Amino acid sequence: MEAPGTGGWDLTRTAVLALLGRTGPASRATIARELGLSPATVTQVTRRLLEQGMLEQLEYAASNGGRPGQLLGLVGDAGRAVGVKVMADHLVVVDVRLDGTVLAAQTMPFDALAPDAIGALASALRPVASSEGASPLLGLGIAVPGVVDRPDEGNVDAAVLGWSGSALGRHLRGALGLPVLVENDVKALAVAEILYGRGRTLDNFLVVTIGRGVGLAVVANGSVYRGARGGSGELGHVVEDPAGPRCACGKRGCLEAFIGGDALAGQGREAGVLGPADGDDELAARAAAGDAAARGIYADAGRRLGAAVGALITVLDPEMVIIAGEGTSAWAHWEPGFRAALSARQAGGRDSVPVEVEPWDDTSWAQGAAALVLATPFDLDGLAGQQAGLVLARLTEERR
Repeated sequence: MEAPGTGGWDLTRTAVLALLGRTGPASRATIARELGLSPATVTQVTRRLLEQGMLEQLEYAASNGGRPGQLLGLVGDAGRAVGVKVMADHLVVVDVRLDGTVLAAQTMPFDALAPDAIGALASALRPVASSEGASPLLGLGIAVPGVVDRPDEGNVDAAVLGWSGSALGRHLRGALGLPVLVENDVKALAVAEILYGRGRTLDNFLVVTIGRGVGLAVVANGSVYRGARGGSGELGHVVEDPAGPRCACGKRGCLEAFIGGDALAGQGREAGVLGPADGDDELAARAAAGDAAARGIYADAGRRLGAAVGALITVLDPEMVIIAGEGTSAWAHWEPGFRAALSARQAGGRDSVPVEVEPWDDTSWAQGAAALVLATPFDLDGLAGQQAGLVLARLTEERR
């Protein structure tokens, strides 16, 4: 059976790549067992993938008495993708191999509020999109802090960027001549976790991000849950107190209005901890230096976050919660309040759900964007939609 528009790219090969992409190297016998295929079919399919340079033979697996099986794994330089994290005042751009290795990273100035911001974005990315590399460039992944209808369509509503109904995907595809996938930044991170991170061994988990905003991605049965219109996961805009502080979304009392980076800095200024121009980075520095008021602000934020995550665990029953985002650099100050509130808000028997905190740097967002493209050969979630055939054609055009 062939996938439409992939020029003879059959679904069995996609299934083999998907398995190795999710689980790492495996023997032919394991591939056959996991996919319900005959040994002869697996031998034929993997031979073709080896000839195409997409798989490589690795060491032999340990045996319990039978003949050891040789492991097969993905060839990292069989393809690459450019990932872009769009922020209000700058871009983070990475070049990533099929196996998740970051080849290069750079930061570019950008003004999302400029009148022709999307045109300026295309111009900024044109040199990157046309760059030569040892591996074929499969496409461009864009991560934005907002709601995206579908990654393959890429229509964006992002209040923090001043974008409403922006046809970002269509514009970039036309300007750059590449497959382009656009997604909410936290959902893109979840795809990266499924492909390369802790999610490789999990079917149901949550990714919660803290920083300038508060985000959530839900992975259920191995797929990112997007909701009816792509708007799932707006944890930061759950209203805690209708009489609370004004949120950037226009409502009052959203969780983000209490614990987002700007909100924490505002509380620091009100408490006399920060000066008029100081931000949450300075608040974290004051907390690290032992300032009791700064630590109290983080402890309160941790309690609010812990209560929210505890409620999510009770409702969704995940195997794990992953905390990520630039705000984790100050996690030592969030954690005491977080752990106490988390335990208090979970239903009985759920307090054993592990909560893991990811090491963080700015490129992590952009790596998530690249994962949108790199997941396409593995058919994860069908996120690529109409762009899938174009990505696969680029992966296979020199390998037929």
